[in-house]
Amino acid sequence: MVVFSCASCGAVLTARVARVALPDHSGQKYGHDLLPGLLEPGTYVVDPGDGRARAPLTPEPEDHGVRQLMYCITGPPDRIGIAPGDVRGTVFIPDRLGGCCCGWDGQYGPNLACAGCGRPVATRVDDCGFWQVVWLEPDAVRPVAVAGPVQRVMDWTELPSTPPVDPLGFWSPQREAAIAVALAHLVVVSGGRRVSVPEGLVAETFRRTIDSLLPPGPPERHLVLAGPGLSTPITDLALVPKHPQTGEVWPCDAGTVVPLAADVWTYLAFDDDRRLMPAARGMPAAVRRDDPPALLPHTLFRPDGRAFLNALERLTAVRPPWLRRIHDSMQDRPYLAPFA
Repeated sequence: MVVFSCASCGAVLTARVARVALPDHSGQKYGHDLLPGLLEPGTYVVDPGDGRARAPLTPEPEDHGVRQLMYCITGPPDRIGIAPGDVRGTVFIPDRLGGCCCGWDGQYGPNLACAGCGRPVATRVDDCGFWQVVWLEPDAVRPVAVAGPVQRVMDWTELPSTPPVDPLGFWSPQREAAIAVALAHLVVVSGGRRVSVPEGLVAETFRRTIDSLLPPGPPERHLVLAGPGLSTPITDLALVPKHPQTGEVWPCDAGTVVPLAADVWTYLAFDDDRRLMPAARGMPAAVRRDDPPALLPHTLFRPDGRAFLNALERLTAVRPPWLRRIHDSMQDRPYLAPFA
C-alpha cells in the first residue's frame, strides 16, 4: 500500500490506498443529479488520459489514414484518482471554486492545496452529473510505500455481477459506459467488416449499435462470450471480462479479445432477463410479493456515446478511412442514434 505526499514539503496528503483498475465510467458526465463516489475508500487509480480532447493534424493521404494529436483540457495525463474521504492535509483554493452548479467540476484547475506549504496538489470533482473523486496532480505528489495489509486479488471465479438497472428502473450509467468502451474495442478490431454476436443479452446489448456502425451484408467476423465458467469454442473474436482490480483481461486462445468490465460481463454470461409468468395455482400472491422479480428497464439499451467516442480516440492514434468516417460522424452528435 502507499500514501501520497506533497512533492514540495513531504506532508502526507492521503490515507493508505491500494491501486485498482480505472473504471470505464471515470470520465462520464451523466444526468443532472449528484452521483456517488467513483472509487471505493482505500483505493486509487491512475488515469492515462480520460478527460482529454483530441484534435486531428493535417490528414495524410487517404490510404494512410489520419494521425491524431492528443492534448489535455481538464488535467495532465497520469493523474491519480482517490476517494474524497481518503484526502488528508489539504485546504481549498477559494478562487478556483466558482462557476459550477451543485459542486465543483475542476474546470479552473487544481482547487485543493497542501495545508503545509500551499502548493496546489489536487482537484476535487463533485458537481452534479460527475462521479465524485479527487484527482491528485502527478507532478505535485509522490507515492510513499507504507506498511499495511496486502491487497487480496480476487480470483476469476469470484467476479462480481451488477444488475443492469438502478433502483428507479433506469439503465445503469456504469453499464452504459462499460458497454460503450467495449463497443469501441469491437469496432476497431472488426476491421470495418460485419460482426455477428451471440443471441440473448449480448445481442440485445450490442447488435443495434454494431449494425448501425458497420457496413451491411453477411457477417465476416464472429463474436462469442469467453471467460471463467464458460466452455464456448472460440473461432474468431472473444468478449472477455476485464479484472476490476488489476485491469488484466481473461487469458484465452482467441485471435482477438474484446475486454468488458467484469461485473457487466458476468451479468451477460450468467443472468437471464426473461420475465417469469406465475403459473396457474402456483405461488401465492403474498409469497410473490416478498420475492419480487428483478427490475427491468422500459427502454432500449443505449450505450454512452461520449464514452464510446473517447475510447475510440484513445485506441486509434492512426485511423484508417472507414474508422475515421465513424469518428467524424459522431464527433458533433454523440447522443444521436444509435446512442439515443
